[in-house]
Amino acid sequence: MNVPAVSAPVSKLERMLLRSLYQQYLYAYPHKTAYRALAPPRPLGEVWAHEPKDALFLYVHVPFCEMRCGFCNLFTAANPVEDVVELFLAALEREARATREAVGSTRFARAAVGGGTPTFLEVPQLERVFSLMRDVMGAGLGRIPMSVEVSPETSTRERLAVVRQAGADRISIGVQSFVEAEVAAVKRPQRREDVARALDAIRDTGVPTLNVDLIYGIEGQTEASLVESLRAALRWKPEELYLYPLYVRPLTFLGRSARDWDDHRLTLYRTGRDVLRSEGYHQVSMRMFRKGAPAPSDTTYRCQEDGMVGLGVGARSYTRALHYSHEWAVASRAVRGIIDAYAQRSSADFSYARHGFELSGEEQRRRWVILSLLAEGVDAEQYRARFGTELERDFPELDELPRLDFARWSDGRLCLTESGVERSDVIGPWLHSCDVDEKMRTWEAR
Repeated sequence: MNVPAVSAPVSKLERMLLRSLYQQYLYAYPHKTAYRALAPPRPLGEVWAHEPKDALFLYVHVPFCEMRCGFCNLFTAANPVEDVVELFLAALEREARATREAVGSTRFARAAVGGGTPTFLEVPQLERVFSLMRDVMGAGLGRIPMSVEVSPETSTRERLAVVRQAGADRISIGVQSFVEAEVAAVKRPQRREDVARALDAIRDTGVPTLNVDLIYGIEGQTEASLVESLRAALRWKPEELYLYPLYVRPLTFLGRSARDWDDHRLTLYRTGRDVLRSEGYHQVSMRMFRKGAPAPSDTTYRCQEDGMVGLGVGARSYTRALHYSHEWAVASRAVRGIIDAYAQRSSADFSYARHGFELSGEEQRRRWVILSLLAEGVDAEQYRARFGTELERDFPELDELPRLDFARWSDGRLCLTESGVERSDVIGPWLHSCDVDEKMRTWEAR
């Protein structure tokens, strides 16, 4: 029997698609592993001197959790002693005051507190964090959208009351799975009854937007068990639900037992997507589904265009030409060392950016395109208005997406198709610059 010859893939995207559909979750560009020490350090006053500051995002990172899940590569330390927490909070206040003095007059359009698990903090400590955001940084909490991350174990009614009184209109809880055997498989001791108690408590606060995070691809998970978790979550009618594929990352517990399970994850993704669609959820991105979430009271902030001021040892900050943060690590010992060093910093130390990535004009354009494409799509006219050049000329590689039926043009906007959304974790890395790829490849994991 004659078998037709199959031509070898010739493009970078086609080669990448042969490796895996799950290469990197791209929620920011460039990734922190592309950051390097800045020589010399950059005074924050100079960094922010000519930046638009009328629609900034304020982010505070609390680097503590009650446990470290097996899949987690977030910057967090599990169960720190009380002295460590207090020293961190004292340093956070020094950083906030130094940052506000350097950045100057600002208007924050959005805010978030993440981690880690912010509600790991005790009630007075949580109040201290919100006070810094409001009284030191000048954020109009209660008048701007604010999201706060919580966990089932730390969602006490007392802590949640503080979160709501501070002005949070979105609470996000990481459940991952309602099946206890599945969360045990990712080294997360969690009882279903505790999850239910936490969700009841969140709903009782009256928060307008509840977000529930679930994971697919866990060892032993089936389509039926994923649907069971989804149906369980839907009992609380979350306005948002994130479906994350499980990643096996270096230096995490599960990173020691990586295996190829792309087909299984894709099947689970499609199952979860279809269930949520059937329940009336709108798919915003590969991970995010929304139903009934109120429109934000302030729509001036756009992540592709506006800056971020990050506070806390695990936070990052964005200006147009510089992204900066403190050092980053995954392994527990390295994380604790960085937190200890942060706690010893003086106010003067916090007046400088010491670790980051400088974005050339080409990198700024690339970031805008990547973040737009993976969300609402790339608008050619908006691109022209922002950068003064033509999208098709600057990024001719985008023509490949319609050819492969991964994206379509509609009313001047290039949007991912259903097949393209499924491949978001390849399309994002595909659009990385060579410089970012090289820096990420040569980052020393620790």
